[in-house]
This record gives sequence, structure tokens and C-alpha cells, in this order.
Amino acid sequence: MAGSGLGAVFRVPEFRVLWAAELFSIAGDQLARVALAVLVYGRTGSALWAAVAYALTFLPALLGGVLLSGLADRFRRREVMIVSDVARAVLVAVMAIPDLPLWALCAVLVLVVLLGSPHTAAQGALYPEVLPGELYERGLAVRQITSQTAQLVGFATGGLLVAALSPAVALLGNAVSFALSAVVVRIGVADRPAPVQAPGPGPVTSELRGITAGLVEIATDRPRRALVLLAWLVGWYVVPEALAAPYADHLGAGPAAVGLLMAADPLGSVLGAWLFVRFVPAATRARLVGLMAVAAGVPLALCILRPGVPLTVLLWAVSGMLSTAYLLQTQASFVRATPDGGRGRAIGVAASGIIAAQGAAVLLGGLLADATDPATAVAAAGVLGAVLSAGGAVAWHRANSTAPSPQFRWAGARSR
Repeated sequence: MAGSGLGAVFRVPEFRVLWAAELFSIAGDQLARVALAVLVYGRTGSALWAAVAYALTFLPALLGGVLLSGLADRFRRREVMIVSDVARAVLVAVMAIPDLPLWALCAVLVLVVLLGSPHTAAQGALYPEVLPGELYERGLAVRQITSQTAQLVGFATGGLLVAALSPAVALLGNAVSFALSAVVVRIGVADRPAPVQAPGPGPVTSELRGITAGLVEIATDRPRRALVLLAWLVGWYVVPEALAAPYADHLGAGPAAVGLLMAADPLGSVLGAWLFVRFVPAATRARLVGLMAVAAGVPLALCILRPGVPLTVLLWAVSGMLSTAYLLQTQASFVRATPDGGRGRAIGVAASGIIAAQGAAVLLGGLLADATDPATAVAAAGVLGAVLSAGGAVAWHRANSTAPSPQFRWAGARSR
């Protein structure tokens, strides 16, 4: 039996490969986000436009998740990941072209985000095959810790790099990260056959029917519906990242402070994932989901007091710690409750909903920041997130206490 620590997952060769590939692309993504925030805010001087650009790294994923995530169930999942990475590398390189019009930059960004949906679905569907049993939850925790660490490093150093070099160089770095991810996956991940598909109508009709069936299945399953609702509400807790540039400017700080503010949430996420899996018993985790979802909004609400950069970083980190812990458990329970045959589509729809919810919340935050100021917008996002999460927590408590599925109960309340 594998060791009891989180490091046990690194004994699985394919996990190491998938983990490394994800690390490359995440670090590049965060560097690019800092570059876009500085580039767009520098050109327009508008908090709304900065939020729009940031939202475009999220919103198109809703369409991509609904229409493209099924590719992870129709084709070889390794190939889906590789093709997506190569295409995104080319498109991000185009974004680095000097003086590219703002509308063209946004259009290419939409395509990049759309292509991320099948990649996310294929990767998420592979992990349960690569990590059996208890290793799967440990793998999720390790991914959360390391991905947030990569975001932390990308954001913290991104502000310095953008200030020292240029946004275009940072975007080229992101393109290289996608290319590295494709190479690593091609070399180190086994070429598994595509999931077995039941005979039926043509690809387009079958895909649309499959999407509809998947959405109906989630919507009519009380436990999974409650989990998805809580996961989507995490979007309110991403608003601070989108407003980091105008928030720093409001405080009289520069690009380096933008990176530090954007790094606060990943810093909290690293601590949250580690503390949650290391010290909270498995049987207790599911019961804490709703409470932590509500509590994650409180630190952001305190930004109404307009604290300086150091205290703001602390508040945003605490929010990130709580939101990551509850999101980690919702993901694990949802995936375990979903059959393998439709897992790619279900993960894609759920994950894309999270991303789209983040984009919608960011847009609303940008509108409010333009109408008032960034600190007020961040505080409002925290209050809304907490209030709505309270409703989701009630739905989750009721669904979890009455769920008839033994498989689902096992997923949410396993012993160590």
C-alpha cells in the first residue's frame, strides 16, 4: 500500500508527468495575467477594462466547457491535451505581437480560453485512472498546493518581470510554457484508447444530446447540484485578483505591488490545501464545506476599511485559504460521484461553470469599481459571496444528509 503522506502520489510516474505539465502552463498563465492587467490598464486607465480583460480569461470557458469538453470522452485524452496545448502556444505567441489592437488581443484571448476547456476535461478525467483509491484525493491536494504555488511565484515575480521587461515578453513566456506542457505529456503519458461510446446518431447530434443529458443529470442529482453551486460561487472570491492593478493604483503603488496582491490568493490556497488535507479528518471534511464557503467572504468584506498593501495581502490570503479548502472537497466528492463514461463531460461542464462564474463576478466587480472604488468592489464581492454561499451550504447539508447513494456517502466521508 502507498505511504500515508501526500508525497506518495509522486511514486506514480504518470502523475509526475501530468503534474509537471500542469505546473509549466500555470506558471506561464499567471505571468500572462499580470502582463494583461498591466497592459490593458496602462492603455485605458479604466478599472472596468482591466476587469474585462481578466474576465476574458474565464468567461469563454462556459461555452467551451459545454461544447468542447465532450471531446475528452470521444477521443484519446492524451491527444486532446497535446493538441490543445500546441494550439494555445501558437495563439498566445500571436498575442505578444507589438501594438496588437485591443479588440484583436481580446479575440485571440477568447480562443485561448476556449481551447483550455477540452484540456481541463481530459486531464481531470485521466487523474482517477492514474491515481486509484485514496491516492486520488491526495493527488488533488498536491495539485492544488503546487498549482497555487506556481500561481504565487508567477504573480509575485510577474509584476517585477513586466516592470523590468515588457508585457510582450511575458506573453511569449506563456507560449513557451504551453509548448513544454505538450512535449512532457507526449513523452510521459500512456496512450490510452478513447472511452467506449454507446452507438447512436452522428457526432454533432450525439454531442448535443450528451451535453443535455449531462446537464440534466447534474441538475437532478441533489448532492452534485449542491456541490456545483458551491463551487461556482467561488467566483466572488476571485474578484480581488482582477482588480489588483486599479487597487494598487488607488493606494499609490506600482506594478510590483500588483504582482504581490495577485499572489495573495495563491499563497492562501497553498496553505489551505495543505492544512485541510493534513489536519482535517476525511470524515469531517464534507461537513465543513458550507461553513468555509461562507467564511471565505469575511476577509474580503473587511477591505471596506481600505487597508494598505501588507494588510490587504493578508486578508486576501486568508480568503484564498478558506475558499481553496472548500473547493478542494467539492471537486473530490463531485468526481467520485460521476461515472467514468461521462466523467470528462461532467468535469468539463462543472469546471467551465466555475471559470464562467469567476468571469461574471469579475465583470460585476469591475463595473462597481468604476462606479465607486476598488476597495468597495472587493468588499461587496466578499459580502455577496458569503451570503450566497450560505444558501448553498444549506442545500449541501440537506442533500448530503439525505443522499441515498452509498458511493456518494463513501466519497464524502471516507476514513483515513
